[in-house]
Amino acid sequence: MRTGENSTRTGSSLSLRGLTKRYGSLLAVDDLSVTIPKGSFFALLGPSGCGKTTTLRMVAGLEDPDAGDIRLGGLDITHARPHRRPVNTVFQSYALFPHLDVFENVAFGLRRRGRKNVQPAVMDALDLVELPHLARRRPGQLSGGQQQRIALARAIVNQPQVLLLDEPLGALDLKLRRQMQLELKRIQTEVGITFLHVTHDQEEAMTMADTVAVMNRGRIEQLGRPADLYESPVTTFVANFLGQSNLLDGEHAGDLGTHLVVDVRGNKLRVPRSRVSSRDRNILVGVRPEKIRLRAPEEFVPENCNRLSGGVVLDASFAGVSTQYVVRMPWRQDLTVFSQNLGIGERFPAGSTVTVAWEPEHTFGLDAAAAGAPERPRTDPRES
Repeated sequence: MRTGENSTRTGSSLSLRGLTKRYGSLLAVDDLSVTIPKGSFFALLGPSGCGKTTTLRMVAGLEDPDAGDIRLGGLDITHARPHRRPVNTVFQSYALFPHLDVFENVAFGLRRRGRKNVQPAVMDALDLVELPHLARRRPGQLSGGQQQRIALARAIVNQPQVLLLDEPLGALDLKLRRQMQLELKRIQTEVGITFLHVTHDQEEAMTMADTVAVMNRGRIEQLGRPADLYESPVTTFVANFLGQSNLLDGEHAGDLGTHLVVDVRGNKLRVPRSRVSSRDRNILVGVRPEKIRLRAPEEFVPENCNRLSGGVVLDASFAGVSTQYVVRMPWRQDLTVFSQNLGIGERFPAGSTVTVAWEPEHTFGLDAAAAGAPERPRTDPRES
């Protein structure tokens, strides 16, 4: 955005401490604490009812917390009125004024604050979202993706210190949503404003965010870079919410330098010690479907690989870039395997006997005792 020359880089850090919100007996946000660095793209990711939207509404001033505080930079905004907070929100519905053209939609906040010459700022914002040529169109004449960009321009033109995005891409089709993911990241990088993005879409969060906080039951279960969360989940919820995971019941059976040896149904598997979050004897051994290779029983598997023999292919589904297999192990557990399609033809049709193998470094270990914790009912009435 050309307004970067006019100090558009106004992002501030956002700190939430002990944030709690109840609706009667329902606990929507449970003692949540997190600091979002200045100028970062931060995503709150979780299923409906996990508390992410209520958290965003408390930051926006649309809900009052029952406990805790919200600080923007060094400013306590916990109980400030919404219009007194240097934040703006982009909603899934866009909320554009149908009777105003694009230019006036973007100019609305500036005019409301009494700014006289809005032309340069509005056109800079439209340049940023690459739609200056639509300045005199009405919202009803725009596509969904164009409306989403105009809503973003309208929020950014006010130079907020934090931009709140509440499922902003949810109304778009898949192809356009993926395109807009890249656009949002480009815009955030260019303007330098702190983005707090709420979504239930894992791909959306992982594509755009510098840092992702996975929420469940009103709390943050794990926070970190997208790749770290995916490769090294610390709970079964994170392992299964971010993609798919195969989880195998095992017992700690020894130590081998930097690895633990875990017994799974008589099979000795190695797990990097640094990727084991359980301190119990019982360990859930996890491996992502795309990390597994299938081999015919007579095929060579290197000695240093983790392996499980005697699987039978129940299903092989062609999905373009990969074939997705369901393999039943001798103890009646089904494993999911994604095999990249590098050749032509189905290699392992249903009924094939196979060995599943993968590198020990692709293995993680979770707390088996925590895996059985029951899910509590949906707590957040603001989410659907």
